[in-house]
Amino acid sequence: MPGRATGACSGVPAKAVAPVILPGMLIGEHTHNLDPKKRLSIPAKFRKELGDGAVLTRGLDGCLWLFPSAQWAVLAQRVSDLPMAQSDSRSFARLLLSGATEVQFDSLGRILVPDYLKQYASLAREVVITGVHTRLELWDKGAWNQYKTKLEKNGDAIAQKLGDLGTI
Repeated sequence: MPGRATGACSGVPAKAVAPVILPGMLIGEHTHNLDPKKRLSIPAKFRKELGDGAVLTRGLDGCLWLFPSAQWAVLAQRVSDLPMAQSDSRSFARLLLSGATEVQFDSLGRILVPDYLKQYASLAREVVITGVHTRLELWDKGAWNQYKTKLEKNGDAIAQKLGDLGTI
C-alpha cells in the first residue's frame, strides 16, 4: 500500500519497536548525598535489582563498584581463575577482592560506605550513582562530571576503536 510502512520482507505493516530493557539491567544516573555517618541512599529502582544485599568494592577510573551478589560471585570466580603466576593477575585480584565488602540496605535503602572505600573514590558529600548494565558505579560528583565530559568528547573515537574490533 502506498504511503504505509511495511516490514522488510513480509509486506505486513511495520510496528514501532520499543527498546528492550532486560530484567536485572542496571541503567541510569542519579545523585544522592553521603551523610556524615557515611550512609548512601541507593535509588529504589536499583535496590529492586540488587535484592537484599550487594558487594561494594574498588572500581576502576576512581569509582566504586556495587554488584548484585549473584553477579559478584561470577566476577569473583573469574578473577580467582586468573593465573597466579602473572603479576598483573595477582594485583588485580588484590585490588578487587581485598577491597570488597558485603553491604546490606537499611530500612531507608541506604548502605554504609567504609572509610577505606570512601577515601579510595575520594567521595565527598554528593555522590553520583550510575547503572552500568551489571553493576552500579559510585562516583564523587566532581570526578564524575570531569570523567563524563572527557568521555563525551571522545565518544566517537571510542566507538571507532570498538567498531574496528568488531565489538559494535
